[in-house]
Amino acid sequence: MKKFYFILSLLLVFTTQSFSQEKKSGTGHDEAPSKMVRFYPNPATSDINFDFTKGYDNSYTFQIYNMMGKKVHEISKVTPRNNVNLNNFFRGIYIFQLKDKNGRVLESGKFQVAK
Repeated sequence: MKKFYFILSLLLVFTTQSFSQEKKSGTGHDEAPSKMVRFYPNPATSDINFDFTKGYDNSYTFQIYNMMGKKVHEISKVTPRNNVNLNNFFRGIYIFQLKDKNGRVLESGKFQVAK
């Protein structure tokens, strides 16, 4: 009977180790898309910069929302580098969205204003 429990415990150990060591294959569909928006500094105090990569289009709109869902800032035609003055922003977390001309969200993220 001791042999049975010993073999059973070995089987459990080996099967749990094999499941924990499995990795997904690296296909292109599993990888995260490259980011189009780079922003700094985070947290920001007086200004925040948003840089857009080469894949952006100047017909995109860039919107910033507070945590209540109210739009607090919008850039209708983005340029490669945009600076947003945070003087009228309260302390807290804000969400940004980059949208194409059809209104589809291409990228979103969040940043913090610390005053």
